Amino acid sequence: MSKIIGYASGVFDLFHVGHLNLLKHARAHCDHLVAGVLTDAAAGHKGHAPVVPLPERLEIVRAIAYVDEAVVDTTLEKMEAWRQIGFHRLFKGDDWKGTPRGKQWEQDFASIGVDVVYLPYTAHVSSTSLRRIVEVLASSRR
Repeated sequence: MSKIIGYASGVFDLFHVGHLNLLKHARAHCDHLVAGVLTDAAAGHKGHAPVVPLPERLEIVRAIAYVDEAVVDTTLEKMEAWRQIGFHRLFKGDDWKGTPRGKQWEQDFASIGVDVVYLPYTAHVSSTSLRRIVEVLASSRR
């Protein structure tokens, strides 16, 4: 029996429990978990640059017990990641389910036998919300 390779990618900026939950749940659904850490350029879709530099984000993700391998992810095009890694399952937070991009992933990956698995999104925390809190605290100290 061949092992199931899973892939979960993200910016993983200001690493928090939501990131940890995604990786933990993903690892429970595969034998080998590869985490893709988006470059600053690829993370540009968020509308701001990551706070934590890419080499440090990569090191943090590599240190997580649920992650078997961490790689630099240069694109939001998950098909390109599949060509490089050859995973069997793509893991995304369930906030992507039903979105145009999520539907496109499902369609594209179904044609090559890759499952798109949506995992519970940790709604109470995000890097964006943490960034806002830090900005408010910093501005109140000025």
